[in-house]
Amino acid sequence: QAQLVEFGGGSVQAGGSLRLSCVVRKYFIDRACMGWFRQAPGKEREVVADIDTGDETRYADSVKGRFTISKDNAKNTLDLQMNSLKPEDTAMYYCAAGGACAGPVASTFYNDWGQGTQVTVSS
Repeated sequence: QAQLVEFGGGSVQAGGSLRLSCVVRKYFIDRACMGWFRQAPGKEREVVADIDTGDETRYADSVKGRFTISKDNAKNTLDLQMNSLKPEDTAMYYCAAGGACAGPVASTFYNDWGQGTQVTVSS
């Protein structure tokens, strides 16, 4: 059984919005360090945003002011609200989870990864 399952990807025009959600089965997200990553064809995986156990958030420079990461403790989901989408945001998006943490962590810290959800932004 998958521990992390992403939903919400799709195709939008530039300037549009999407909301990704990651259903978390293994962790209580209020005790977990979690992140959203993306990988475009031919490019390396990169961190988009992460949130630690104290709910401190960090964003890649390319998405600051446009994306918001948040935890829904009642639903045990990790969300990513993406506004003002650009064609360069096109990628497969993955959520990741690990144990408790404070501050930024390397991608190797995360123990579990979702299968990914595709986001395509057309110009």
